[in-house]
Amino acid sequence: MNLAALLTLSFLGAALARPTLIRLPAWGSLLAAAIPALLFGCFAVMGFAEPVLQTIEWVPSLGVSLSFRLDGFSLLFALLITGIGSLVVLYAGAYFANKPREKGANFIALILLFMGAMLGTVLSDSLIGLYAFWELTSLVSFLLIGFDSHKPAARKAALQSLIVTAGGGLALFAGILLIGMELGTFSLSDMAARGDEIAASPLAHAILVLVLIGAFTKSAQVPFHFWLPNAMAAPTPASAYLHSATMVKLGVYLLARLDLPFSAMPAFGPTLVAFGAATLLVASLGALSRSGYKAVLAHSTVGSLGLLVLLIGLDGPVAAIATVSFILAHALYKATLFFCAGTAIHATGRTELREINGLGRALPATAGAAALAALAMAGLAPTFSFIAKEYVFEAQLESSFGWWVIAVAVLGNAAFVAIALIVTLRPFFLGQARVAEQHHGETPGLATGPLVLAVLGIGLGLAPGPVASFLVGPAATALAGAPVSLSPALWHGWTPMLALSAAVVALGFLIYLAWPSLLSRLSLRGHLDRALGDAGYNHLFGAVLALAERSTRILQNGDQHRYTAVVVASTIAIVSIGLAATQPSWTLDLSGGRFSLTATVVLALTVAGAVAAITTRSLIRSVVAVGVVGFGSALIFLVNGAPDLALTQFAVEVLITVILTALLLRLPAMARSTRTGTERRVGMVLAGLFAVLLFVSLATLTVDPIDLRLTEFFAAASYPEAFGRNVVNVILVDFRAIDTLGEMSVIAFAAMAVWGLLRRRTRTRGSA
Repeated sequence: MNLAALLTLSFLGAALARPTLIRLPAWGSLLAAAIPALLFGCFAVMGFAEPVLQTIEWVPSLGVSLSFRLDGFSLLFALLITGIGSLVVLYAGAYFANKPREKGANFIALILLFMGAMLGTVLSDSLIGLYAFWELTSLVSFLLIGFDSHKPAARKAALQSLIVTAGGGLALFAGILLIGMELGTFSLSDMAARGDEIAASPLAHAILVLVLIGAFTKSAQVPFHFWLPNAMAAPTPASAYLHSATMVKLGVYLLARLDLPFSAMPAFGPTLVAFGAATLLVASLGALSRSGYKAVLAHSTVGSLGLLVLLIGLDGPVAAIATVSFILAHALYKATLFFCAGTAIHATGRTELREINGLGRALPATAGAAALAALAMAGLAPTFSFIAKEYVFEAQLESSFGWWVIAVAVLGNAAFVAIALIVTLRPFFLGQARVAEQHHGETPGLATGPLVLAVLGIGLGLAPGPVASFLVGPAATALAGAPVSLSPALWHGWTPMLALSAAVVALGFLIYLAWPSLLSRLSLRGHLDRALGDAGYNHLFGAVLALAERSTRILQNGDQHRYTAVVVASTIAIVSIGLAATQPSWTLDLSGGRFSLTATVVLALTVAGAVAAITTRSLIRSVVAVGVVGFGSALIFLVNGAPDLALTQFAVEVLITVILTALLLRLPAMARSTRTGTERRVGMVLAGLFAVLLFVSLATLTVDPIDLRLTEFFAAASYPEAFGRNVVNVILVDFRAIDTLGEMSVIAFAAMAVWGLLRRRTRTRGSA
């Protein structure tokens, strides 16, 4: 099977989801869920074969290609993304059943688009392609988190997530470019065996810092942990998808992929262990100090991500097995718990754990799924999480980091046990004498997802052999770079790992009993909440806005004369410094070149137009005089063999002249002077300096022979590489493609802004 075709199918499904759901509301969610289910089946079949590597040339001249690789580790993520994605789509169809049809359709389309972006990220073997899909996940998650755009909290959380993750993405892109400069390749497969080259590079420290910033922001590691709990403003299906199988694990995925080449850098492992341990502790404390249902689960997700980063930083062969096992176990139980939380909130209309109780009888399937997921989160047998937790402790016991890492893991896992009890016992099994008020019941669409995942977590624990040989083993092998042996089982005898698991359960139960008192004490400590939350981000964001406001007040004072003077003065200073640095001898070419009567006449008319423009008080005459200057430039292009540039200049001048003339018909014919004598003198000095600078620049440029290497390159490469005979067009469209795209984007955004303002004004007039 073709990986690019499967990826295209996922994006095609996202494009077709909205019209399908609007036209077929009864069956639309089932049809939409069939797309990720079909992809799940395709990836499962491909998992039985050898690793697949497929390449599509993207920018051959720059050595950039779209390479897709399916090995054990990417297969694990692909199955989680598509499998949980199909259940999320089913759940979303039931979740939005009572909402307007378009709202549910828009949401499911975004979920499928998010799925495609995630698949593209984990399947990309090229760092450039990975980054492109990486940023797409940030954009789509922004839309999902801010889906309820009428809520200020949703808008704020969406903007916060975009700023943090996209800012980290820019750092990651810089690191990727440095890697490409050093190795001459962007392929993850090629990098795996070239870690020594990266470590020996003088840019090694810069690469490490930039990549870690990108990964830490995406996976909410301290000090960037605050955005993920705030992202709970998203609808529950998005939260379940976001926290289980998708974007928050992208940073973990990238760090795990780079563990093999980056392990040659001595600072890589200790840095991951330190930040992962800090994140685990901070998130555990944050979860125990919250009472919101989704907030508690969100902070526990941050803690789980911290534990994964810690595991990646550990040395020893078991670390890879522990990482893969915990990724799978966490995805199963965390998606289940978010599904259950969404159903409970949907049924009661309440979000605080202290306000939800006794729902077990009213929502029996959800309660059963929550109980099984709580067992898994607590790491109890016979769930697969129990096996994963033993591997976690075994990896820490075999590592060289000492007892403190084990102590941090015990505290963090004990907090997970307490959180599992908190989010399950009170909402579903305690307080049965007074069941909370219910607004919605339990539908098949709401119950299917959590039941399937909860039962799967138990089934994999009871029969771990198949999943170990088919999924966990190949994934760990892909990370370790060599075959790994594992023998998962629920019982290995009386081992140190079992003793640590027992200690975790006992300590977690004690924390659960103390949670009401602990919650009341922690909630009263505002400084703790500020330290664990986004107070630092808010202060920094406020400072940036204050600086922008002050800068705007100083620079954007509404005086166009001052704007122009600042721009001209800055240009004179910058160019003068450049000339002084590059032309120390100040040799001028005063020969004048070949005399041309045509050029002389055109330049004389141009000068006359410029003089007329600055001496007349008539606005219409000024526009016409400025137009003469522009037409003179077009004639210079024409007589020097550039008819395409001349035609462009003619068209621009005609449009500007016509548009400005039409606007000026509404203004007085004669304009009074608005400038003081001092301002006029300053303007004259700046104009004279600019003219002298332009003359000197041209006179110094013609002293030495013109370097024609770029000219010859474009002339030679225009047709063979870009298939264009017009060199100017090829430069704009191909060689300067990104620059041209940026210019077009600015024009398009400006046009949309003007259109929006005009449309709003038209509507306002109509309503009046």
